Amino acid sequence: MEVSYAEGSYIYDKNNKAYLDFVAGVSACSLGHRHPKVIKAIEHQLSRYLHVMVYGEYIQEPAVKLTKLLSQYLPETIDMTYLTNSGTEAIDGAIKLAKRITGKSEIIAAHHAYHGNTIGALSIMGYEERKQVFRPLMPDVNFISFNSLEDLGEITDQTAAVILETIQGGAGFIEPTNNYLKKVQERCNSVGALFILDEIQPGIGRTGKLFGFEHYSCIPDIVVTGKGLGGGMPIGAFSASKDHMMLLSDKPKLGHITTFGGHPIIASAALATLEEITSSNLIEETLRKERLIRKHLSHSLIKEIRGKGLMLAALTNSAEITSKVILKAQDQGLILFWLLFEPKAIRITPPLTISDEEIIKGCAIITSILDSF
Repeated sequence: MEVSYAEGSYIYDKNNKAYLDFVAGVSACSLGHRHPKVIKAIEHQLSRYLHVMVYGEYIQEPAVKLTKLLSQYLPETIDMTYLTNSGTEAIDGAIKLAKRITGKSEIIAAHHAYHGNTIGALSIMGYEERKQVFRPLMPDVNFISFNSLEDLGEITDQTAAVILETIQGGAGFIEPTNNYLKKVQERCNSVGALFILDEIQPGIGRTGKLFGFEHYSCIPDIVVTGKGLGGGMPIGAFSASKDHMMLLSDKPKLGHITTFGGHPIIASAALATLEEITSSNLIEETLRKERLIRKHLSHSLIKEIRGKGLMLAALTNSAEITSKVILKAQDQGLILFWLLFEPKAIRITPPLTISDEEIIKGCAIITSILDSF
């Protein structure tokens, strides 16, 4: 399908056929396609300046406003943000920061974790099949099982940081249970390790809170965001305390640098996105829309729906059924997608702005396809 244009909850092909988007660019288009406020912010910044300088020599208003607004909604202990070009770059930055803070090298991640595809992020991917061809990767990386309290003993005084997705994405939208994230935080605190949460997908309102970890009674040391923050533009960010973040400015000087991180066009789009999400009822509506999806996706071939808010995965009885549903849905004007490591899962991550009517329409297409089996 060759894209002609996109608007709202729809993508249109060269023949002007409309496709209802239940994927939102893999959770990136949080306000749908070409949201008027995002477009206006981009156009305004286009008339002022584009890229001007690299490492912070010049104060650039869009990035300053964006990071200040983020700090208003993050925990008080997390008050400084470094903007990058993508989530995976932010993950690498967070790893570097953890090593700089602690002076230790061991990073612990989760089996079936997905944090991106740069070498650093790939090193902490918990799926050997996808990374073995690229070895050798970053050393001193070990893995624990998500939600396993028994594995917490693997976190020791040799550990620089534990990095987890707040909700495991590629693994099948697995939520933490039994206060797992809180217990990881407590274990990290007891051994002097940092606790990093990857909010690239669950963050920015997708789960019914601005940050997914707000559901789970924990406060990380470093938060990584991306995807939905950009409103359809490429962005990543990692946030921590000022005391910690300033360690990247010395020993060595410019300890973390990026040419285009905090680009004024991208930051303007992200600011408009964050302002709209935090000033509207989109976040609280997300949980109601989740209930609507669950209601209208009741079917004998869907054995469970995992996830929270508008980060949902419908698991069918087999990978074959899932693939057929995804492919047939596109023929019928509905965009669905797979998850990386769970072949039975149908990704359902529509824009936060999707209407009730569009939800019901998309769910009806899915159930009608399932009825045909």
